[in-house]
Amino acid sequence: MDLKGLQRKAKQLIDRRGGTESLKADAEELKDIAKGPGSVADKAKRAGEALKDPGAKGPDAPPAPHTSDTGSPTSPAPTAEPGRSPDA
Repeated sequence: MDLKGLQRKAKQLIDRRGGTESLKADAEELKDIAKGPGSVADKAKRAGEALKDPGAKGPDAPPAPHTSDTGSPTSPAPTAEPGRSPDA
């Protein structure tokens, strides 16, 4: 058995899917789907869809720990400069 070749293929696959953090996010998403509501067929369908996009981007995805999306509703509202009114 060619263990080095197998290791190289596994590393290539992980790198293609976005690295180890993406792999961890995928695993977490699959765990959430498995524990969630629905029949086995529904869960299998959702899991298949979830694996099409690496990195847990679906609706069952846990929130990303380091997001820099400035347009999200969780972002703080912009504040006015000191000494200026917000209507200026």
